[in-house]
Amino acid sequence: MGDFVMKTGDLVKVTIPPPAVVPALQEPVPLQGSAGSVTINGLSVCLQGDELPLELAEPLPYTAPPFTVPGLGTVKLTLTPSNLTVITKKGKPLLIKGEQFVAMFTVTDPAIQPTPAGPVTDPVAEKPGTAQFITTNTIVQAS
Repeated sequence: MGDFVMKTGDLVKVTIPPPAVVPALQEPVPLQGSAGSVTINGLSVCLQGDELPLELAEPLPYTAPPFTVPGLGTVKLTLTPSNLTVITKKGKPLLIKGEQFVAMFTVTDPAIQPTPAGPVTDPVAEKPGTAQFITTNTIVQAS
C-alpha cells in the first residue's frame, strides 16, 4: 500500500526517551530532497539517504541526568519497508511517510556526573528511540 511522498521542507521527528536529553532533537528537523528534477510543487522529493538531515549527521550534545556535564553522540535512523518505494530510475527508492521507524543515539563521548570522588561517566552507550516523517504533501502518493 502506498503513502505520501516526502519532499524538501517536510520533517523528520526523532524521539530519544528520557532520561537522555538531546537538544537538537527537541523539534522536528526539515528534510532536503536530492531527487533534482523530480519535484512536488517545485520542491525536490526525498530519496533514500535524505532521511537524516546534515544538521543531525554530526555528533550532537546530550545529557542524561544525573550525568549533567554534556557528552556527544550520533544519530542513526533505520527505515522500514513502509518508508521506501521501489527503486527509481535514479537508483534509489523515494522516501514515503510510512510508519514510525527506529532511531539509535550512540554515545561517542559520554556525559559526566561530577562527584566528590571524581567524575562518573554515563555507562549507557546506546539510547534507542523512534523517528517518524511529517509531511505537508496530501496529493502525491507512491508505493
